[in-house]
Amino acid sequence: MDPKPLHTLLVLLLHTAAGHEEGWLVKVPPEVRAMESYPVVLPCAFTHPQHSHHSSMLVQWKLGHGPGATVLFQCAVHNESHHCQSQRHQDQRYRLEGDPRQHDLSLRINNAALPDSGLYYCRVELPGHQHGSFENKRGLRLRVEAPPQIVGLSVEGGGESGYRAICRVRGSPIPDVQWSKPEEQLESSPLSPLSQEAPLEHYTSSLLQHVLPGLHYTCIASNPLGEGQATLYLLHPSPPQVPLGPPWVLLLLSLSLGVKVVLCVGWGAWLLFGGGLSWLNCMTR
Repeated sequence: MDPKPLHTLLVLLLHTAAGHEEGWLVKVPPEVRAMESYPVVLPCAFTHPQHSHHSSMLVQWKLGHGPGATVLFQCAVHNESHHCQSQRHQDQRYRLEGDPRQHDLSLRINNAALPDSGLYYCRVELPGHQHGSFENKRGLRLRVEAPPQIVGLSVEGGGESGYRAICRVRGSPIPDVQWSKPEEQLESSPLSPLSQEAPLEHYTSSLLQHVLPGLHYTCIASNPLGEGQATLYLLHPSPPQVPLGPPWVLLLLSLSLGVKVVLCVGWGAWLLFGGGLSWLNCMTR
């Protein structure tokens, strides 16, 4: 017997068995973009040769991969039920948009926020089946975007060093920041985000040197989603007050004024109740 046909048949059987055991097909797009404060759906569909419409299954969505991943959503479908029961402490922003019975595991995120950006992984488990679990390996990248928003405008410095203005901006993609005053664009320097501006990847700051009082300075932030601006006006510093003298001089002046007031009041009372009555008696005689 020729060993070649037997060898070829054995290879085909091995390939078929491997395809049957690993017969998962999970479809997710490489990237989904969303606008901040709007809902977004992360698509995920799967097929498996061992799956039937009466099987129980566990659905899971994670942010990140490996030991540091965060489980965002998890639900289970039992027997013939069409409802995927989630856990009691489940964040209400997440819910299953698809029907697992139709092989659709799509996740809906309500009120998307900039920190939601990242790599998401959908996972499905079929209890009681050999090799009955699969997770998409490459993940689905969610990019949440937002138009520029100026979150802070401040002035620092003074004296001989002069004034400088700082414009703090939030947005995704990171906005481009420019300074201007009437009919003139100004040169500025980027600043590192402050520690309280978390997450840092969505914030940027710009520094403008040599700010002068009495002028309007406008911070303009822009990205593909729009533009935001805010205007700064620095008042002229108040003139210094003329000193009135040392404290002991002020005390003497206060005492002198007080003595004069007492004397005037006493003299008036004497005229009214004493000397005034004597003078009136003399005039009537």
